[in-house]
Amino acid sequence: MVRVIIVLFIVVVIGGALELYTYRGLKSKWNNYSKIYRNTLKSFFFSFLILSAISMLVFFIFGGSFPKWIRNFFFGFVMINLFVKIALGSVFFVDDLRRIFIRIRSRFRKTNKILAGEKISRSDFLVRSAVVAAAIPAISFPLGMVIGPYNYKIRREKISFSKLPAAFRNLKIIQISDIHAGSFYDKEAVENGINMLLSEKPDVVFFTGDLVNDSADEMDKYMDIFSKVKAPMGVFSILGNHDYGDYRQWTSPEEKEKNLDRLKEIHAELGWRLLLDEHIYLEKNQEKIAVIGVENWGAGFHQIGDLKKAYEGVDALVKILLSHDPTHWDEQVRKDFQDIDLTLSGHTHGAQMGIETHGFKWSPITLRYEKWAGLYQEGNQFLYVNRGYGFLGYPGRIGIWPEITVIELT
Repeated sequence: MVRVIIVLFIVVVIGGALELYTYRGLKSKWNNYSKIYRNTLKSFFFSFLILSAISMLVFFIFGGSFPKWIRNFFFGFVMINLFVKIALGSVFFVDDLRRIFIRIRSRFRKTNKILAGEKISRSDFLVRSAVVAAAIPAISFPLGMVIGPYNYKIRREKISFSKLPAAFRNLKIIQISDIHAGSFYDKEAVENGINMLLSEKPDVVFFTGDLVNDSADEMDKYMDIFSKVKAPMGVFSILGNHDYGDYRQWTSPEEKEKNLDRLKEIHAELGWRLLLDEHIYLEKNQEKIAVIGVENWGAGFHQIGDLKKAYEGVDALVKILLSHDPTHWDEQVRKDFQDIDLTLSGHTHGAQMGIETHGFKWSPITLRYEKWAGLYQEGNQFLYVNRGYGFLGYPGRIGIWPEITVIELT
């Protein structure tokens, strides 16, 4: 509770300063506008503020009384207000820099008007620009909450290995990642996505971690759906950083450990083979490829995965690694395990927002991750980062849609 109060205090102080700054920026000009336009601006400004304040109280203070998916919506409202005010504040900040520059230049030129204390007016154009900028998150974020969470997309890749055994040519792999069952609120939509997966008739399915947000019981409502995920060569899975229960308070270490044990049991009940720092072989016509699965290992996150242990004794021409966090690829795989041909990861969600069009892609997650979505290649090694099947925190997606990956080996 103390930690929650500290976080809430920081949010209120910083958020309050931002609210005041953007309010003063708007107020500097809105009295010059028509009554209808002025009242519209005021209504939107204070509506976002009040909705955010209520949401913060519910999320931080009374959140435990609500299901996780409802808490996510409150968090989403906080994000909408935050990005609206950041958009406003950014333009006003540019305008303030402009006015400071004019004032400094005027002093050097000894302009009498400035020395006499005359104020430099805020640009009407910039105020209107700020309103337009704020309209983008004000519209896109709620829209992303409506159309984004279950807008599943199938992404296809062909990856070629010269040493691929003949029996595995045209092997169809499906990868899903980051289910985050505790965030779901539309069971039918979740099932529609799984039906899309099954319609692809994969040879093998890989799940690359984060089955839940925190608690194993989040899967209770969805066992019947995800147990449908089958493939002739099997379904193989690993753990992600959220699966260890590190992001909630437990009554005791034993309760936390019991939750992790239950989660491992769930993988088995789904019919998924959970790989815990170990490897298995896919075999066909007396030929084989290796599948290596590690526990979570990521820069800045859980680093308990032991790739050396998982790799030990591997004897196959082609090796596929399941590792939840894509930073593992640069930090360990490419340095010390250069004969691992393909690594499949998730974790980033592509920040659940961004732009992808005609080969161009950008997301704010690039500030944290160099490799965050899609296929990457260095030399003869490949990394694929899945954008995630579910969502976390913000209950939506904008431009970076939930993904089912189909990879064909050639």
